[in-house]
Amino acid sequence: MIIRTLLHEAQSQLIQNDIPESYAKYVLNELLLKQDRNLYVLMDETLDEATLRHFQEIISRLCQDEPLAYVMGEQYFYGYAFEVNSDVLIPRFETEELVMRVLMELDETFPNTPATLVDIGTGSGAIACTLKMEAPLLTVYASDISEKALAQAQKNANKLGADVKFICGDMVKPFIDLKLKADVLVCNPPYIPQNEVIQNSVKAFEPHVALFGGEDGLFFYRSVLQDAPMILNKKSIIAFEMGWNQKETLTNLALEHFPQAQIECFKDINGKDRILIIRTI
Repeated sequence: MIIRTLLHEAQSQLIQNDIPESYAKYVLNELLLKQDRNLYVLMDETLDEATLRHFQEIISRLCQDEPLAYVMGEQYFYGYAFEVNSDVLIPRFETEELVMRVLMELDETFPNTPATLVDIGTGSGAIACTLKMEAPLLTVYASDISEKALAQAQKNANKLGADVKFICGDMVKPFIDLKLKADVLVCNPPYIPQNEVIQNSVKAFEPHVALFGGEDGLFFYRSVLQDAPMILNKKSIIAFEMGWNQKETLTNLALEHFPQAQIECFKDINGKDRILIIRTI
């Protein structure tokens, strides 16, 4: 089949299933790039049988609302390619902004000096690995309650050459057991309220343990804030990603545990409250 015709048919399938038609060109281009071939100079040529079958399988999965990142097996985050599967949450663009904010906080508070950072609920390892790659002086630890998620995170760290120490355990608990002391705590916990209606492709395919944060979405923040003083040095930073409507409640919760801290909220690129920084300096 001529590639141009194949793309047109695939785009029609995607449109019929309310999936962005642009995925068709993206997918086929990615498949051909792995063969050192360029889609845009091959439009009037035929596709080999193996690549055709692979492409049609991917389009079929996309039409069943499976997320593009899972179908392709990777998601780019802060310029790095992370392998992802259904054991880990797909890294979001908003979380890149969390990483950027943490890097800025490091420059201001621990400029050109070694510091210890913990990433709680690491999932694919995107936050921990990226911070280590971008700030090599950091000693980075990362935890997750899921052994399968940690296996994927370790695989990503190995691929990137990021020296991150991964620990299996619930939230802050494994670091308490290690008697670890940290300068920076980063956490992007599950923060969707249990009964909130969410996109089907997210609910049907992504791990619920990484999505839902109890009745009000704050269950895991409470756990982290309660235990954080046991592992943080006196001069420290806590960085949370949060839901767009959680600023007030999360700020008040943080003040209960860190009444003397400086607390600041930052908006994401869409103008929504997204990052909460707690400075215990």
